[in-house]
Amino acid sequence: MNNRKQIQVKFPLWEYLNQPLIHPYQKLILNPRQFALVYRVEFLNKCLAKECDAKGHY
Repeated sequence: MNNRKQIQVKFPLWEYLNQPLIHPYQKLILNPRQFALVYRVEFLNKCLAKECDAKGHY
């Protein structure tokens, strides 16, 4: 039996559909799998860049 809960990030459909068509710095990604991979990497980078408000409390 597998007791670990799996965290599954759903496909970012809204972000995929709202990609800018013509942008000088952001490339349009039409492949959904590639877009999901790039999105997850960027999302992880944003999460890691955030500062925690609970620093120094303990």
